[in-house]
Amino acid sequence: MPKTIITPPGTGQPIAPFVPGTLADGIVYVSGTLPFDQENNVVHVGDAAAQTRHVLESIKRVIESAGGTLDDVTFNSLFITDWSNYAAVNQVYADYFPGEKPARFCIQCGLVKPDALIEISSVAHIGGGGRHAY
Repeated sequence: MPKTIITPPGTGQPIAPFVPGTLADGIVYVSGTLPFDQENNVVHVGDAAAQTRHVLESIKRVIESAGGTLDDVTFNSLFITDWSNYAAVNQVYADYFPGEKPARFCIQCGLVKPDALIEISSVAHIGGGGRHAY
């Protein structure tokens, strides 16, 4: 099965051996996405809502670069550092997924950089390949 690496324009260099997304058989797998700028610095330190918005915008860019939309997302994995941020994360999350919600899970854990409060990975089904803009 052929696969295509998805790297939206303006994406910074990853801090580990991974790519932002992979497209295979009409499915986009989005790597764990943290609230990083292009130099891998954490943005919006201390603001879980703003970090969640930043992460979801980054995920949206990956999926759109593969020819899909957030409506195509079928599954999200959420990792938060503190349950006290859960309500803020969910409020922003609901803005990005206003209709039928994707399946998901959410766990509390430590993240690669202490100032990061949220990490999300996604799976989107965009059909039989669709239009690709890499």
